[in-house]
Amino acid sequence: MLQLAGVTHIYPNETRALDGVSLDIPKGMYGLLGPNGAGKSTLMRSIATLQTPTSGSISFDGIDVIAEPEAIRARLGYLPQDFGVYPRVTAYAMLDHMAVLKGIAGTVERKDTVETLLNQVNLWDVRKKAIAGFSGGMRQRFGIAQALIGNPDLIITDEPTAGLDPEERNRFLNLLAEVGENVVVILSTHIVEDVADLCPRMAVLAAGQVQLEGAPNELIASTAGTIWEKTIPRAELSQYSAQYQIISNRLMAGQSVIHIMSDDDPGEGFVSVAGGLEDVYFTTLAKTRGNTAAAA
Repeated sequence: MLQLAGVTHIYPNETRALDGVSLDIPKGMYGLLGPNGAGKSTLMRSIATLQTPTSGSISFDGIDVIAEPEAIRARLGYLPQDFGVYPRVTAYAMLDHMAVLKGIAGTVERKDTVETLLNQVNLWDVRKKAIAGFSGGMRQRFGIAQALIGNPDLIITDEPTAGLDPEERNRFLNLLAEVGENVVVILSTHIVEDVADLCPRMAVLAAGQVQLEGAPNELIASTAGTIWEKTIPRAELSQYSAQYQIISNRLMAGQSVIHIMSDDDPGEGFVSVAGGLEDVYFTTLAKTRGNTAAAA
C-alpha cells in the first residue's frame, strides 16, 4: 500500500501546489482526478522521488519514500505527462538502453525483458522503427513498456491518454488494467471516463487538496435524487447560469443539455436523472470554487 500523510509542497515563488494531501492507495487501479493546475503532476513527481515535498510523509510497503528514494526507485515504474525519448533511436534499442539503466545488466535477461515488453504492448512489429515515426498511442504504449521494466510494484501514469484517439485510448487502458491487477497503479488524469472505466477507488484533487475520496459507484450513489437535467437553447445558457449553479453542460443537436444539483425539485421543466461520475466530479469542483471564492 502507498500511504501519503500531510504532503505539502510550496514552490520558491510561494505557490502552494499541494496542501496537506493524505491518501491510502491499495493495490489495483487508483484514479486521481483533477483539473489542470490541481497539483496532480506535483504529487506524482513527489511520489516518483523527482522532487522532495516541503513537508509530510510518503511510504510504500514500509519504505520511507522521502528518506530512501533509491529503495523505491528500484520498485517504481513512471510514465510522466511529457515522455521524452531520442526520436531517431528504434523502439528496441531505446528499451534495451532503458533496461540497462534500470539495472538489468545480463544480456540474456535484458533480451527476454525487452522482447516480452514489446510484445505485451503490441509494438513487436515496429520494434526496428524509429520512435519519431510513432503515433501518439504508440508512443504512450512505448512509455508504459519502459515503465514496466523490472516488474515494478508501483506504477505512476500522469495524463496517459491525453491526445489519444478513441481506439488507442481503449487499447492503452486495457493494457493498464491488465498490468494493474496485482500492483499499485495510479492513473492521474482530468478525463473522467478513464477513471469510471477502470478504477475501483479514486480521489478528486483540486486546489492542492483532496476534495473527495472513495469508490466511484458509492460516490455516484450519493448523488441519487439530486441531479436535474434540462435541454435549453444555447442562447439561454447565460440566463440559466445566472439563475442556477450549473455543474455541467454539453451540446446535443445544437442545444445545451445542462445539469444542476438540488435536493428539491427546481421546477422550470427540469427532470430528475441518474447521476454519473462526471456529475460527482463537476459538483465537487463547483463546491471547491465556491469555497475558494468565499475564502477570498
